[in-house]
Amino acid sequence: MPIINRIADYAEDMTTWRRWMHMHPELGLECHETAAYVVDRLKEFGVDEIHEQIGVSGVVAIINGQGDGGTIGLRADMDALPMPEETGLDYASTVEGRMHACGHDGHTTMLLGAAKYLAETRRFAGKVALIFQPAEENGGGAKVMCDEGMMDRFGVDQVYGIHNVPDQEFGQFFARTGPLLAAVDTFTVTLKGQGGHGAYPQETRDPVIAAAGLAMALQTVVSRNVHAVDQLVVSVTQIHGGSAENVIADSAWIQGTVRSFKPEVRDMAERRIRAIIEGQAASFDVTAEIEYERGYPATVNHQSGVDMAAKAALDVAGQVDLERDPEMGAEDFAYMLEERPGAYFFLGIGPGAGLHNPKYDFNDDAAPIGASFFARLVETAQPL
Repeated sequence: MPIINRIADYAEDMTTWRRWMHMHPELGLECHETAAYVVDRLKEFGVDEIHEQIGVSGVVAIINGQGDGGTIGLRADMDALPMPEETGLDYASTVEGRMHACGHDGHTTMLLGAAKYLAETRRFAGKVALIFQPAEENGGGAKVMCDEGMMDRFGVDQVYGIHNVPDQEFGQFFARTGPLLAAVDTFTVTLKGQGGHGAYPQETRDPVIAAAGLAMALQTVVSRNVHAVDQLVVSVTQIHGGSAENVIADSAWIQGTVRSFKPEVRDMAERRIRAIIEGQAASFDVTAEIEYERGYPATVNHQSGVDMAAKAALDVAGQVDLERDPEMGAEDFAYMLEERPGAYFFLGIGPGAGLHNPKYDFNDDAAPIGASFFARLVETAQPL
């Protein structure tokens, strides 16, 4: 696999960076310690500009190439997950209840490796904007940075990101043009009735039985309201209500997730979910309080971005799969792709526990591959 030789020389350093970040996970927008560590490395590399506290703790660094040209954005996420680690590694998380279970420590390391190489060689025209983003997992850090005018401020013309995938062939890149990852919405319903003794249900208005009926009725949105060739997921993931076996509760609580790709399907799903909730509540003689939160939009790759990134991936990996099916996971890089053309690619990192698993660990051998991809992407998109 033709990893850039100079980047291969950084492999030991990259492992050190990644494992330090793995030991010091941070959540949401509050990635200040991670950002400071990134800034220290960028200063060592000799990048031309460093801009901090964009999107609370985000960092944008600029590397100038040779001569005039555009500005290509490269993004890595920095945040971890609020979950315990069970890897038993000697570099496991030192913060209880937090761990890098999605490989963002690896993504940041890839971008740092590319930054070191690009600052050293500068075999490209125009500029590179290195985007180190907080709050991908929760909080929409990409949107926060975009809303602060990042794209215009740094003149970003196109933007690219990457995500590792465990249990996929090591070193294999894959993506697709068009929708790659789904839009994600959340619904929360509080059903209120009249509680009472479990032996006398006729004297109550039971919200628990209403919740059970609602959970089943919501499945008809997919089976009866969306065209069979369109993709939609409606999952009820939580039902809470009651406190004892002989007590009918006054209220019950339901929450779920909705995943879609097309805006019109997304709109239809919200409309039908609201209607079904209201109808079911009325049929059980309870009331319903509905919270429907629109989350990340669908991640939609641009044809021009896929074409450009595929050239770089081919140079590094020798083969690229551009026919992958879209997936129902979500990614806030979608906001950046709404503002600028570009693409989001996946990179297989070989056998291992899955993402968001307490036994997950990023494969350090994959970091030079991702860094080489980023570097080749810059040299391909903005050649001298």
